[in-house]
Amino acid sequence: QVQLVESGGGLVQAGGSLRLSCAASGRTFSSYAMGWFRQAPGKERELITTINWSGSRTYYSDSVKGRFTISRDNAKNTVYLQMNSLKPEDTAEYYCAAGVGSWLSLSYDYWGQGTQVTVSS
Repeated sequence: QVQLVESGGGLVQAGGSLRLSCAASGRTFSSYAMGWFRQAPGKERELITTINWSGSRTYYSDSVKGRFTISRDNAKNTVYLQMNSLKPEDTAEYYCAAGVGSWLSLSYDYWGQGTQVTVSS
């Protein structure tokens, strides 16, 4: 079992940057793919980026490609989301999740509690 705790959210002006962290408990962190999701008020939860267990493979949604970067440090049981050139439409609750299965059909079994990101215009 994996427990996930996000941090690093906050209020930032448009064009600014934030780095989110997701700390995982348990010794099996490196066996999971990790994803970041976000959910804005009145909208469905959206997968924005994924990284495989080793960090050698990543996926980005079109909405964040070129602006956000996912990375992980398995020695620290932590996954990061560097967010640059933030836009007001990036405002959402951000969640990390641990996934299992094949790359194209990951099942996210463990979730963090979320961290709020608010981008002012």
